[in-house]
Amino acid sequence: MERSEWMPERTRISYSWGDRAVDLVLCLLVLAALAAILRSTQSTKDWISPMLQAFAAFSLLFRRTAPMWITGLMLVAAMPLFVEGVFPGTMPEVDRAGVWVPLAAPFACYSVMVYGADLARGWGLTGVLTLIATRPWTPEVDIIAPGLLLTAVPALAGMYVRSQRRLADVLRDRAERAEREQHLLTEQARSEERAKLAVEMHDIITHRVSLMVLHAGALELSTREDSTRVAAGELRSAGHQALEELREFLGVLRSPPATADDEAGDSGGNGASGRRDGGPEQAADEPPGPDLARLVEESTAAGMRIEFVRTGNPGVVSPVIGRTAYRVVQEALSNAIKHAPGAPVEVRARYDAEQLHLTVRNAAPARGPVVELSRSGSGVGLMGLRQRVGLVGGELNAGPGQDGGFEVDARLPVFVPASEAPHRR
Repeated sequence: MERSEWMPERTRISYSWGDRAVDLVLCLLVLAALAAILRSTQSTKDWISPMLQAFAAFSLLFRRTAPMWITGLMLVAAMPLFVEGVFPGTMPEVDRAGVWVPLAAPFACYSVMVYGADLARGWGLTGVLTLIATRPWTPEVDIIAPGLLLTAVPALAGMYVRSQRRLADVLRDRAERAEREQHLLTEQARSEERAKLAVEMHDIITHRVSLMVLHAGALELSTREDSTRVAAGELRSAGHQALEELREFLGVLRSPPATADDEAGDSGGNGASGRRDGGPEQAADEPPGPDLARLVEESTAAGMRIEFVRTGNPGVVSPVIGRTAYRVVQEALSNAIKHAPGAPVEVRARYDAEQLHLTVRNAAPARGPVVELSRSGSGVGLMGLRQRVGLVGGELNAGPGQDGGFEVDARLPVFVPASEAPHRR
């Protein structure tokens, strides 16, 4: 709600029955006061002023919807008194004693300041009324004081009320905007959480289920007992179905890809307290990173042919880097299981003083990919890896090798500050 003027257009104004009742009461009060004055003066020659005064009183019924017209009408009602006062004898039937503005003038001056759409014009009309009421060319306290009370003071009161209402509108607008922004931030946080959950489930669950399917397939081919072969086949089919359902579930969870700027503020699920998650000297409460050797052993037990070469001291990396390296190798092995079954895989991990270099390379597959496993991919694996590696200040490259295989190459720092580690704000 941005307005150059607080007051909206007249066509957009609507008032309650209570407002109308207030205006009616004001009209009746002015008419009653006018009748009392006429009874006290008992003047029979002045009929123009009472008529204009009564007409001005009735016009108060429209002081909210047409404040400019009502204030202009007050000027018209004041004209006979003004003309007779400035030019005596021009209108002898007009009684020029007392204040020259109508009794309804205070309410008109107040209303034009509160409800008027054009403040400059409202001040102009009020200024003319004030000039007529105070008669500065014949300065007398008995005239100036009542004149100010009937015109300038109500106008100033109306300006104060107008400013307070405008301030209330601005504060209400800010509160609504803040609520909308908070809603958008909440939705963004939920979307990021869903995307992160999809990546985590892909990294962890898909790898484990793929290994289960391979174990079941190997058992189905190697056993001689019919019952065992049937059970292994059912287990393998159940694993395929689980991977397919998981892929559909991850598609529901996954949100549209975030921009690079958004990813800078994203997190990967490890809490941060501003403490340095650094180097060889780890905090006592930090869990150690997962063991790559154990991951290779599990995959080898499932029937993969893996050559694992590790050089350097794994203890130099922080737990955050250790977990990131584990996810990189885990995803690369899962892709090899799906798309290059039976092909030999080479895993190399070199731990230097400042950098961990990971390479996972599989040869060209001897046979086509396992259809059920290749279809289970959710499309978030390599993308999630790049995001995860980028968050810790590393770099990941993946693509086909010269021999027809596939290679994943990652370079990670051996440690990162905890404030820069993946976390959710």
